[in-house]
Amino acid sequence: MSKSQAEGAVDAWFAGRGWKVFPFQRAVWHAALKGESGLLHANTGAGKTYAVWFAALLRGANKGRRNRAGLRVLWITPMRALAADTQRSLDVSASELAAASPDLFKQWSVGARTGDTGSAERARQSKSLPGALITTPESLSLLLSHAGAREQFKHLDMVIIDEWHELMGSKRGVQVQLALARLRRWNPELVVWGVSATMGNLDEARKVLLGVEGEAQGVLVEGGLKKQIIIDTLVPDNPSRFPWAGHLGLRMLQPVVDEIDGHGSTLVFCNTRPQAELWYQNLIEARPDWAGLVALHHGSLDREVREWVENGLKRGDLKAVVCTASLDLGVDFLPVERVLQIGSAKGIARILQRAGRSGHAPGRVSRVTLVPTHSLELLEAAAVKRAVATHRIEARQAPNKPFDVLVQHLVTMALGGGFRSDELYAEVKTAWSYRELSEEEWQWALDFVARGGQSLTIYPEYRRVLPDEEGVYRVPDATIGRRHRMSIGTIVSDAQMKVQYVSGGRIGTVEESFIGRMKPGDRFLFSGRILELVRVHEMTAFVKRSESSKGAVSRWSGAKVPLSAELAHAAREELKLASEGRFEGPEMRALKPLFEIQERWSALPSSDVLLVESMKSREGYHLFMYPFAGRSVHTGLASLLAYRVGQVMPSTFSVAVNDYGFELLAPEPVDWAAAFDAETGEGVGLFDTTQLLEDVLDSLNATQLSQQRFREVARIAGLIFQGYPGQKKSMRQVQASSSLFFEVFRKHDRDNLLLTQAEREVLEQELEITRLRDTLRELHGRRIAYRDIARATPFAFPLMVARFREKVSTEKLNDRVARMLRELEKAAEV
Repeated sequence: MSKSQAEGAVDAWFAGRGWKVFPFQRAVWHAALKGESGLLHANTGAGKTYAVWFAALLRGANKGRRNRAGLRVLWITPMRALAADTQRSLDVSASELAAASPDLFKQWSVGARTGDTGSAERARQSKSLPGALITTPESLSLLLSHAGAREQFKHLDMVIIDEWHELMGSKRGVQVQLALARLRRWNPELVVWGVSATMGNLDEARKVLLGVEGEAQGVLVEGGLKKQIIIDTLVPDNPSRFPWAGHLGLRMLQPVVDEIDGHGSTLVFCNTRPQAELWYQNLIEARPDWAGLVALHHGSLDREVREWVENGLKRGDLKAVVCTASLDLGVDFLPVERVLQIGSAKGIARILQRAGRSGHAPGRVSRVTLVPTHSLELLEAAAVKRAVATHRIEARQAPNKPFDVLVQHLVTMALGGGFRSDELYAEVKTAWSYRELSEEEWQWALDFVARGGQSLTIYPEYRRVLPDEEGVYRVPDATIGRRHRMSIGTIVSDAQMKVQYVSGGRIGTVEESFIGRMKPGDRFLFSGRILELVRVHEMTAFVKRSESSKGAVSRWSGAKVPLSAELAHAAREELKLASEGRFEGPEMRALKPLFEIQERWSALPSSDVLLVESMKSREGYHLFMYPFAGRSVHTGLASLLAYRVGQVMPSTFSVAVNDYGFELLAPEPVDWAAAFDAETGEGVGLFDTTQLLEDVLDSLNATQLSQQRFREVARIAGLIFQGYPGQKKSMRQVQASSSLFFEVFRKHDRDNLLLTQAEREVLEQELEITRLRDTLRELHGRRIAYRDIARATPFAFPLMVARFREKVSTEKLNDRVARMLRELEKAAEV
């Protein structure tokens, strides 16, 4: 049997569907047949799945009689929702090939193993895994935690990691790195392929995927297909000259209804679950005749509800689906014609990913229409179009030495047959994120799982891993092993409470803290319905349908996504053009009246001008600054400047931030002109980076931030057990436990690496310290335009509203905003 025969059969399979094999697909097949690993990067809908899957089938055909039974191909997906769709696609194609060429291709069994897999299927898989298994990072780690794992994986030939761009930058990606290190140790000839789209740093992504030992030999295959992507904007008729976050909101409802009405099937992406709930409810109120044709999809809805929506999309039964990131990735919905993005997506890669949900097939056009929720998002829309046109896209960075993931992995490996310290240390160091792991750090991690480190030695439940008489580390207690398997994973969220009808139907989950503030009879919006709380019992909220049309919007945790560095850079370029009188595109032309007032009352910031405004009002003394560097950077920058100014001119400040700038408000006079040296246009040391880390830590409540982050670290590291099914701990119990550990480590084990990791994650992730340092250096090169202003400018107004929102009720906020708007509009007409 020759390779050419099998490849010819695959070519015939493609031709039978009216398709042609693309060069990048054939390149992957040939590389895999030679035993090479690599990363495939191509546009969404270009045919990446068949590139890597048929590579696995061709390797199987090439082995012929040597192609043994058992698990041969492992397919790792980041989302459970993708598993069923992927399973169908792989199963159908493999079966058709085997039927057409039985002498070349064997019949494959394709299965899935995720958190949704039933107990009966798991029991069958424990005896014999299918030939191809689709799983998630968490379920793979769970499989590796069993003593018979090596036997189960002994015939594994190829691993495929789908949506690598989604996994690489997270601890789930690190979990995959460690699992691959174990699988490669068992089979050094293992072929590994990652599948990716929408990523900027491809070579680094390849290195992270293939590990320290494989990155030099791995190949990068790029799909050279030019996918046509149309990005346009629903520009409001009269965008406000004085915007604030969300002010357009449902004013855009009718234009969105019109867009949906004019197309067969549309995905309406929202950035948050509460926003999706509100838009779904308002769409149905605007078009009651769409009931049953418009659906809602997000990660907190029950699995059966989500599957019903996904199947309806595939069949073309649904007019529109209002969704969140739950539909960002790889599920193929060929009937989808249009994608609408409500509000700025804050990143170029995210927009391209969502655009690819439409026209999801080779040769088809993808189109995404941006729907601004306030006027300045028109600037972001123009910036997105500029960035895409110039092929700029965000890079993804792999976490560096997360010790909570390492600690969890040590216990997993001790359960999965045990380990010797020196062997596992060498194995872990082949994972890219741990390539610089020192022996001292390794010994600390080993000591922590063996006896709880310096401060938990006297507690037997923290002696999770102990060496036997042969020096093999194992888990000595079955209860510890059972609790560990229930806690495997790096996805951390607040305690979730099930929502269920009194009559028995499951709806989904909401946060315990949200339900905790409600009493029986209170109403809330969830799953597109107004529900009334009946009672709460054992982490389940029992509800019934309410006749009311109003209720509190369900709440879930999740930080606001900041403007990406690439998109911020493109926005500053658009501002520079505007300052030169060039308003290119409908978005910037719509913003021209706003910019004209901004320039008349102050100035425009840009890529080479930092605008600083000061103002006196009845509230106090305001400073507004517009670096256009994103919310996270502005949070750190505002605190840093308040601290540094306070060292010279003692004062207290209130702070407000958004993606465009920040406000500092002091009750006493502050000589801002001197601080920024209005004559020379320099920051007089305010932007210095030499003492950056120390000053940032001093300027913030770093201990409080670290304690909040430590809660997640402690849960991943296995310090906090969240309870058995039906006996889950409340969020208050989890917080109390993590706070106790935090204080114990601070006082008695200050060098605990989990503690220092929490501090590092605050700086790197919440404050983006590297980006903050880069921003400060860049601000040194910008000319400062210092302006004393008589009233809030169009750029200052949204910052003031953001501060009001933290202090007053919605009703009082609306009254205050309306009064200020009348005054500002009147002044603008003069």
